[in-house]
Amino acid sequence: MDLRFLGGAREVGRSAVLVDDSLLLDYGMKPGTPPSYPADVDPDAVVVSHGHLDHAGAVPGLVAGGRRPPIHWTPPTRDLTRLLAEDTLKLQGGGERGGRHDCPFTRAEVAALGEVSETHGYGETFEAAGYEVTLYDAGHIPGSAHVLVDSAGRSPASNRTESDDDGDTRLLYTADFNTEDQRLLAGTTARPDADVVVTESTYADVTRDDRASIEDAFASSVAETVRGGGTAVVPAFAIGRTQELFMVCAAHDIPCYVDGMGVAVTERFKQTSEFLRDPEAFRAACGHARFLDASTRNGQRKRIAEKPTAIVTTAGMLSGGPAMTYVPEIAGNPQHELALTGYQVEGTPGRDLLDTGSAEIDGRHLRVAARVHSYDFSAHADREGLREFLDDYRGAEVLVNHGDRCEWFADELRADGYDASAPERNATVSV
Repeated sequence: MDLRFLGGAREVGRSAVLVDDSLLLDYGMKPGTPPSYPADVDPDAVVVSHGHLDHAGAVPGLVAGGRRPPIHWTPPTRDLTRLLAEDTLKLQGGGERGGRHDCPFTRAEVAALGEVSETHGYGETFEAAGYEVTLYDAGHIPGSAHVLVDSAGRSPASNRTESDDDGDTRLLYTADFNTEDQRLLAGTTARPDADVVVTESTYADVTRDDRASIEDAFASSVAETVRGGGTAVVPAFAIGRTQELFMVCAAHDIPCYVDGMGVAVTERFKQTSEFLRDPEAFRAACGHARFLDASTRNGQRKRIAEKPTAIVTTAGMLSGGPAMTYVPEIAGNPQHELALTGYQVEGTPGRDLLDTGSAEIDGRHLRVAARVHSYDFSAHADREGLREFLDDYRGAEVLVNHGDRCEWFADELRADGYDASAPERNATVSV
């Protein structure tokens, strides 16, 4: 089995692994100005692990030019990929190539996804490009999956002889995963047998407090702000994080509004609630929150920002979305709170705010007197979670990707007795 790392190798973003020039695992984009994408490929079939931009953002481009490879995913991943694609079209040129931002796909190609989509539940084995493939709950976002690729029954590669091996390899592509329970999802417990593991390593050098402690600290601070008549603006990623946070607010009886793309994502999760940890708790939390729709005007948002409430809103790093209206409204008053809920990439307004107390918000430099707190609600396994997961694969070959310190983590694993390496982007590894 030959694995070509088209993206996500020694980086976070544009994840894509091509198996034997035939089966493509993920096809993401790397946000930036401009965004970057993996090389163009024409696979026989595609499996998408989950609906985040860095894993699914370029998928519609795979059906360009009349190509129609079957695309396999869970129902939530299908829904989220299309939602993200529509948002990308809106942001990058309106769906026509050759425009200022040169979007890698058109509206017609997004529509064509419906022609090739094949959905699967966890534990259901299916055939893709001649391989036996099974998806397992990865505990990252709703519908996220580890992908097990088994070459049993597939003809050995033409460059092998019978004396080389029997051609059978079990590859586990972890994609993004979490081993700790959240309110929205349970942590992954899947450990399918595998000869080769391609593992993410996003937080290989981070050890977090346990989730209950992080949640209690967040809820205590936000509740105190609201009881004191202040407003807590809670910037959050639309997929997974927004829903987790309004569930936390409901559990602690904190009044909250939900605004931005997370509203549309929540509607899709309602349609596939069997992929959630506790559908009843999710529905109850939806009833507790007040959701704003796309027609909400900034004047309405400014009035909401005067209320003693939490406002869960995109964007998570303060780089756009309704947060651009809410943050200036509360910035000048220390009675209010700005609760950042995830990692802030260097160079983003959220990171600038943490480092300096000020940031460029909606085109103007803003110094923030409101209390600024940061809480790590990440849905990735931390260092301990990664090591605990990989402990079941000491006899497997481990290929480290999706991280800023892939080589370092691979070195550490080798020192601990693993057969581990960190492939470069565009490298081909035979396993």
